[in-house]
Formats: sequence, C-alpha cells, structure tokens
Amino acid sequence: MTVSNAPDLTAEFLVTCLCAQWCGSCREYRPSFEALAGKRPGVAYAWVDVEDEAEVAGDVDVDNFPTLVIQRGEHVLFCGPMIPDVRALDRLLASFMEQDAATSAAYAIGTPERRAWQGVADVRSRLREASR
Repeated sequence: MTVSNAPDLTAEFLVTCLCAQWCGSCREYRPSFEALAGKRPGVAYAWVDVEDEAEVAGDVDVDNFPTLVIQRGEHVLFCGPMIPDVRALDRLLASFMEQDAATSAAYAIGTPERRAWQGVADVRSRLREASR
C-alpha cells in the first residue's frame, strides 16, 4: 500500500482524498491536504491513488479529482468531488465535528444518496484490509 501517510484508523474521523498521480490538480492539492494532518485531534487523513490502490478506492465513483470521503467511525458523511482548496474541506469537516455521534449516524442515512455511500465508500474498512 502506498498511501502517503499511515492514517490512524482508530481516529474518530477519517478524511480520504482519492486522486491520481497524473492529475495536476491533485499534485498541487496534495501538500496542503497533507499539511492538515495533526491540526485537528481525532482526525486522520489518507491520500489514496485510485490507480495504484484501486482495491482501497473500491467502487467509489470518481468522476472528478480530488474526490473526498469523510467518515465518522464507519459512517460515510461525505463522498464526492471537492474544489482543491483545503479551506473548503476544513469548513465541511468542522461542520461534521460539531455534530454528536448520533446526529452524524442519522445524517449518514438521511437521504438516498448518503445511504448509497454506506459500504460503497467505506474506505476505512478497505484501508484496514490493505494494511493487514
């Protein structure tokens, strides 16, 4: 596994960036994304190259780069493309961190789209498998 950092898979939140080495936007975004590591307690960050680690990306539909997955425990709270600006990511993450765990769990299944993310976008479980 060539994930750029060995994320703490026991962290409450996991933010995964699904990118590709050939993508210029991804290469520009990566340093600022990786700089977020350690800034918020309870949050781990992982960088996954969708071509080199296809088994980790799984069936996540990556139409645009960067595509981010935000999980609280096993619950997927966000899965989709995001502008390559860590300030936008940090604001979104902060909004999820303001929720209690029960609210996050309800949010994760609150719409058909978010229900569809569960399992399919569970990157945390696939990272655990890949690290064994």
